[in-house]
Amino acid sequence: MISIKKLLIGLLCFCTFQVNAQKVGLVLSGGGAKGLAHIGTLKALEENNIPVDYITGTSMGGIVGALYAAGYSPEQIEKIALTPDFQDWVSGRFKSDYNFFFQKSSPNASLITAKLSIDTALRVSFRSNLINDIPLNFALIELLSQASAISKDNFDNLFVPYRCMVSDVFSQTSITVKNGSLAEAVRATMTVPLIYRPIKLDNKYVFDGGLYNNFPVDVMQKEFKPDYIIGANVSSKNFKEYPKNDDERLINRLMLFMFLSKSDSTLIGKNGIYIQPDLQDYSSSNFTPVAELIKQGYDATMADMPRILKEVKRRVSKEDIVLRRNTFNNKKPRLVFSDVTVTGVNNQQKRYIERLFKSDKATFDLDDIKQGYYKLVADETFETIYPKITYNPTSDSYTFGIVARPKRSFKLDFGGNISSRPISNVFLGLQYNYLDRKAYTFGTNFYSGRFYESVQLNGRIDYPSKLPFFLSGEMTYNHFNFYNTSQIFIENPHPTYIEQSDRKIELKGGIPLNRNTRITLSTSFISNNDHYSPTNTFNIGDILDKTTFIGLRSTLAFEQNTLNRKQYANRGRNFLLSLNYYTGREFYTPGNISRTTDLSGDIEVTKKQREWINIKMSDENYFFHQGKYTLGYLAEGVISNQPLFSNYYSTLLAAPAFYPLQDSRSLFLEKFRATTYLAGGLKNVYQIKKNLDLRVEAFLFLPYQEFAQNGFQDVKNTHTFNHIHYAGTAGLVYHTPVGPVSLSYNLYDDPIKRNGVLLHLGYLIYNKRSIE
Repeated sequence: MISIKKLLIGLLCFCTFQVNAQKVGLVLSGGGAKGLAHIGTLKALEENNIPVDYITGTSMGGIVGALYAAGYSPEQIEKIALTPDFQDWVSGRFKSDYNFFFQKSSPNASLITAKLSIDTALRVSFRSNLINDIPLNFALIELLSQASAISKDNFDNLFVPYRCMVSDVFSQTSITVKNGSLAEAVRATMTVPLIYRPIKLDNKYVFDGGLYNNFPVDVMQKEFKPDYIIGANVSSKNFKEYPKNDDERLINRLMLFMFLSKSDSTLIGKNGIYIQPDLQDYSSSNFTPVAELIKQGYDATMADMPRILKEVKRRVSKEDIVLRRNTFNNKKPRLVFSDVTVTGVNNQQKRYIERLFKSDKATFDLDDIKQGYYKLVADETFETIYPKITYNPTSDSYTFGIVARPKRSFKLDFGGNISSRPISNVFLGLQYNYLDRKAYTFGTNFYSGRFYESVQLNGRIDYPSKLPFFLSGEMTYNHFNFYNTSQIFIENPHPTYIEQSDRKIELKGGIPLNRNTRITLSTSFISNNDHYSPTNTFNIGDILDKTTFIGLRSTLAFEQNTLNRKQYANRGRNFLLSLNYYTGREFYTPGNISRTTDLSGDIEVTKKQREWINIKMSDENYFFHQGKYTLGYLAEGVISNQPLFSNYYSTLLAAPAFYPLQDSRSLFLEKFRATTYLAGGLKNVYQIKKNLDLRVEAFLFLPYQEFAQNGFQDVKNTHTFNHIHYAGTAGLVYHTPVGPVSLSYNLYDDPIKRNGVLLHLGYLIYNKRSIE
């Protein structure tokens, strides 16, 4: 009797032990942006004290699962996903604080870029990935490298044992990743073909795990053999709708849809549960509705929670999991770096890269590494820059590794603009990059159109010393024909008979002050030729007046630029403060209208020495953001002792000009020119929908003294602060992948009342003039 009693007690204890020892595995499928719903599943499970002993995941499920396995709580993962940084990672945008402005080239009208490799065929190859992976790569190593260090790159030693799936497309097999760098494994599992560039794991190029195993229940069963499986699936191969009448919303989803393998709910078996959030109204490629996607995952899991609570008897209290998570996280080594290693380049190129990370300190922190990384990213010499972090237990520090590949040596840019006014042009640029101990860049570009023509040759050498600096040279020819800029659909009764051409040979050097700021010193030889009618009329056979200025210009400039777009920005700031010194000689040759002598006689050329100083400040800043509304301002001022030139038009043409609107450079606005002036205005930007903005802008121009025509051709200054002139625009701007499309109504306070509708596709950007 006693023995039977002991047997029953022992059996009861065994059953209790088996219940308490019940192990739970969580399987998270891929599905692009829909995978954010997995965060809601994790929240629901922890709130109800359901243990998660193992995790397997693919693609976005692999990312969410890896963060949880690395010691992040569901609330922390949710907070990460809700930050603006997360949107930058998935879209490939750079955070402006890390755009290294010092190495940026001057903006141009480029819309499309092609890269040409150096071989006998000069074959053209386009960028193979749609999304820039540079910010994502760094974010993953920042978030996951410490967990890799504490686990010694063994995924069984993470806070939760973890597996993720990648695909070897060459052997058409699915690979289970269980060790190595956690950041690299996660980066590999989400490499959707054509969206992100592939990376190498164990010398194999791998892609998104969803290609062959999008719902890795089989891996969970094989690797961990749990007692119970919770499977959360956010992807389905079956649509209840079919694209008709060119339904772009569905067609645009086909790229991701075609790459994901089917998620089979029957794989879970009887000892488990299958959770399928209702995500039919969400896109796999739209990462914007983060909170809504998380809620869908949470609601779906809570709907199945009664069954989960019934079938999973084991509980883990909130206090216990927080204690265990904190214990794990407190063991993570601090992100302190003692070394930088470079692979994929030759010895000279390696030394160039290492100099960007040089520091007087024996060790450096993540901010130092991030700054060096984005310096390198800003360098156009490289095609691929992939970061790695490894932990050295003996020194209790990390090594930052860079896998770099120099860019194909030639880059071809094509662009320009198509406009409803006769200011359309074509842009073509060619650039050659060469990297040795220094970085060399040589380029040329061409603009061609009825209004504007230009040719530019440039070269630059970057020195990666402790204080980086560059030396550059530039030759530029610009030609503007204002006669051809009549209004849309209307014959202009008062055309502007002005043609300007300028030539510049410039030498420049510069140093950075921080990521977004640089100081440059330059000197230029300039030669300007202006042809104009003194009466703003022209008859066949007339000879225009001509003013030539030949001289030197020296400039010291302080520049800061964090704008998110080269035109129609709505984030960031562009600040310029420059001191300019001009010296040279003016040559004035009168045309037949201006001549007072016999037309058959010799033409008298007037020569005068000119010398002046110019100080310019310009500040474009988008400083206020509330929801979809952005408020910015443009403030500009010039102080100068520039003298009056020989006549009214030559003085106007040599004077500084204020260009408030997008097409201002294509119009000759007499009342927006002065040697000294204050100007500014407000820029209101409202985002109607993604990539579509409504812009309303208004500006005032206050000259210190206006130029007044005195008699036939003489010029004089008016009284100080005598007039204020206005300009404004209202319109829509749609930002396409290749450039902006804008439809606007523009208004200028000018004697001829320049106003009208402007429609253009592309960038209204020109090479800088010699006197700007």
